[in-house]
Order: sequence, then structure tokens, then C-alpha cells
Amino acid sequence: MTQPERPLVPGEVFISHADLDRQHADRLGAELTRHGIPHWYSRRELVGAQQWHDEIGAALDRCEWFVLVLSPHSTESMWVKRELLFALNERRFEGRIVPVLLQDCDVKNLSWTLSQVQRVDFRHGWESGMRDLLRVWGLAYRG
Repeated sequence: MTQPERPLVPGEVFISHADLDRQHADRLGAELTRHGIPHWYSRRELVGAQQWHDEIGAALDRCEWFVLVLSPHSTESMWVKRELLFALNERRFEGRIVPVLLQDCDVKNLSWTLSQVQRVDFRHGWESGMRDLLRVWGLAYRG
């Protein structure tokens, strides 16, 4: 008899998003928390006088998964592009970059390699998108 597959619950997920998508990133972070998935999200983690670029770098060094919130705003964001390029160059993120598609956008503005990565589609409803995202880690959505 084979053992059931164990969930791939990550140690910590980095959420990369454009500032103009923060409402969606807030909601995504809340859902990850509700499902027991530790994550780093700049709006929650960064405070006033911190050296925010150092904090972002430390989080990228520490996190095991990279969730990329995709929208027209993120494809124009210099910081999202920098974070993604870092993740693409780190071997430990291989197979652990999860693009979350909020709205149609030209992902080639961020990286031509994104066309090769399976996206989690949130365009047809939040709950359906969350179900698919949690399935990446072998978890079930709790509505």
C-alpha cells in the first residue's frame, strides 16, 4: 500500500506585487495566513525607518517559494522585475516560482521566461484561484 502524498507546505513564501495591487496582495496574504502558510509581504513586514531594500533582500534570501502577483501594474514595476530576476537566478527557486494572474497583462515586460511557467489564474474568481494556488502545495481550500 502506498503512502498518501504529503503536502509541500513551504517554510516561507515571498509575495512580489506592485504597490497598486496591494489590496489583492493584502487579501492573498490573509488567505495564506488563514491556511497556515508563512509568508513575507512588504506591506506587513516593512516599517518606517527600515532599510527596506535590505529587508527585501533578506526575505528573498530566506524564503523558499516566490509568488508573483501579475497585473498590468506589476509588469511595469521596476521592483517586481528586480525581485523576479533575483528569483529566476536562484537555483533554489527552480520550480518554486508561482505566477498568480489577476488581470491580463504582457508578462514579457518582466521576463520572457515567464511564458514557460504555469500560472494560477485568479481572473475567473478569487475562490477558484485560491483553490488552484493551494493545490500547488497539496493543500485544500477552506472556504
